[in-house]
Amino acid sequence: MLGDMDHHAALAALRWQIELGADEALGEGPVDRYALEAERVAARASAAAPAAVPARSTAAPEAAPALQMVDPVAEARAAAEGAGDLAALQAALAAYPHCELRRGARNLVFADGRPGARLMIVGEAPGRDEDLQGKPFVGRAGQLLDRMLAAIGLDRHADDTGRAVYITNILPWRPPQNRDPKPDEIAMLQPFVERHISLAKPEVLVLMGNISCQALLGRRGITRLRGTWTQALDLPVLPMFHPAYLLRNPAMKRSAWADLLELQAKLREGPYGGH
Repeated sequence: MLGDMDHHAALAALRWQIELGADEALGEGPVDRYALEAERVAARASAAAPAAVPARSTAAPEAAPALQMVDPVAEARAAAEGAGDLAALQAALAAYPHCELRRGARNLVFADGRPGARLMIVGEAPGRDEDLQGKPFVGRAGQLLDRMLAAIGLDRHADDTGRAVYITNILPWRPPQNRDPKPDEIAMLQPFVERHISLAKPEVLVLMGNISCQALLGRRGITRLRGTWTQALDLPVLPMFHPAYLLRNPAMKRSAWADLLELQAKLREGPYGGH
């Protein structure tokens, strides 16, 4: 395979992969898929061969073990409720075995910003940059989000909890090819999100995008939902366009600015008025 290539041949092979759209490696070494196919063919042939008939035993058959049905949502809820602080919740999430997304992700993307901030933002799922760095909203969409927050005097890294922001996502692991999360993935991770919000203790929630609205409001249709205050988990909630959507649809930035002004007015109602 690559060990037999010289430098120029290997570079040409890499360029060809990039032309095909590959932008990252998923394993430590190359995979010979022709050999894998040969192994699958051999396995199918072996399975099709007639098996020897075992001699009939006169002993009483053993009782088959009872199948244990696993409820991933119930296990998620128990693990989340058992977490007494954010560090314990992150550890419980890292140990949660039932979400297949974890197998293809590089990092668990838990949160960024200041716990205890008055404002908490819940996004959808990590992208490539977030998966690489292990933090939410650090790619182009995250840079736009930071500029949006700065326009109303907020900063995820501020020491003052009145100006600070705490940020997480519905999913802590990147879905393959940045696809939308599946309903079962949202359902099994929702208990962790709800516990996360409870432990972070924000005064106001912003839900960015359809996925976060679906998980915490039970509704989709961000174009209809955005800009209108509602309630979830006993907190005031403002749905907003996801920054990634704004990058694709710059004309919607006018609506996003109106939503930011609504958010600023809500925050000024509290003990940190004037910031």
